[in-house]
Amino acid sequence: MNKDKNRTLFESMPIARAIGTMAVPTVIGQLIILIYNMADTFFIGRTNNPYMVAAASLILPVFNISLSIACVAGVGGGALISRLLGESHEDEAKKVSSFSIYVSIAVSLLFSAIVLIFMKPLLLALGAGEETYIYARSYSFFVIVVGGLPTIMSNVFSNLVRSIGESAKAGLGVTMGGVVNIILDPIFMFLILPKGYEIIGAGIATCLSNCISCVYYIIIIKGLGKNSVLRPISIKKFPEKSSIAKIFAIGVPSAVATLLFDIDYIVVDRLMSAYSDIALAAVGIVLKAERLPLNVGIGICQGMIPIVAYNYASKNYKRMRDAAHFSLLCGIVCAVVSIILYEIFAPYIMRFFIDEPNTVSLGTNFLRIRCLATIFMFMCFYHVHLFNSYGRGKEALFLGVMRWAVFNIPMLFILNKVIGMYGLVWSQLLADILTVALSFYVHRRFIKKENLN
Repeated sequence: MNKDKNRTLFESMPIARAIGTMAVPTVIGQLIILIYNMADTFFIGRTNNPYMVAAASLILPVFNISLSIACVAGVGGGALISRLLGESHEDEAKKVSSFSIYVSIAVSLLFSAIVLIFMKPLLLALGAGEETYIYARSYSFFVIVVGGLPTIMSNVFSNLVRSIGESAKAGLGVTMGGVVNIILDPIFMFLILPKGYEIIGAGIATCLSNCISCVYYIIIIKGLGKNSVLRPISIKKFPEKSSIAKIFAIGVPSAVATLLFDIDYIVVDRLMSAYSDIALAAVGIVLKAERLPLNVGIGICQGMIPIVAYNYASKNYKRMRDAAHFSLLCGIVCAVVSIILYEIFAPYIMRFFIDEPNTVSLGTNFLRIRCLATIFMFMCFYHVHLFNSYGRGKEALFLGVMRWAVFNIPMLFILNKVIGMYGLVWSQLLADILTVALSFYVHRRFIKKENLN
């Protein structure tokens, strides 16, 4: 790591430039993640088979669960490394990095094994019907079972590399994996495999792209030099017990919040499947399409975390606040622009994925409603990332649980009962308005209590 360069970024570079340096590569990476996640849906949609599209949509929550596993060590370890560097504890930061890597490998292998063993009951629980089950099984085998380890490790490596200020290198790895996936999708789906096996081709392409991304990060970490904080050391050299506790104090709440987010998607899919497979396919496309501004917001927040964490640890509270406020402004502007664009171009966005008239019509209505929640969804992510930066896992966990388990998921059942199918679409906006009000209140109390004004 170029210590002088990264110290300047954390300590003295103008805020707009520092956030830009960290966030722009991360936002680009997040957009590529979105593009390659949507690439499968796009290319599968070229078959005009709504059952294949519905099957791919069913696997999204399971795929996101693997990302929540990566949050434990990636987000928890990454945030702690930034704070340790702010306190000039580089030896402990190196131990934290190694611990995060080894734990992630073990947990990812366990997760893939569990999915393989319990695949049938899992897919049925997610709402797979007779027409979608066989497609969902094939897709999940390559994306989750075979591709679980490289998917999780790529995300862990990305967070760790970003934690030391190397956001461009972290973003390049994500971008590389996404570009490779987009190239491989049509090759495996329409050239190598026969007609009817397109969803298997999409799964193979996704698995291979994550493998390539993972190899890239291994090369990057090796290239940082033997003295790099991220260079793995002996598995026997554990970090201090307090550091391990801090990793899980941030990582577990982040994983739980991501898991609850996935459960929300599962509930949406499950309740929507009761109406029709067409409705399931439509909402599946909408849930992916709406991720564009959300991934931009997440990228801004991920770029913000190392700077806020470093300056919080070094007690430079003014710079910490400036970084947080500038990030909030950027996210809100992006959210407003996205709402306008979605309201105008919703039908064209749906047709981009599938040209089946009923799916397009229903999905257009869904998207125009769901996009109204974009600003509030960003502010929910923003506050959770802020508390992760502070090392305040309890507050992050509280807000995550309140958002999904108390507000959002119950709202799905209530509005589905009262309004019907469209109640499932309106629930996000109402739940996130409540969450944002609570988030501002909790954060303000924390600022006063810690005297961070």
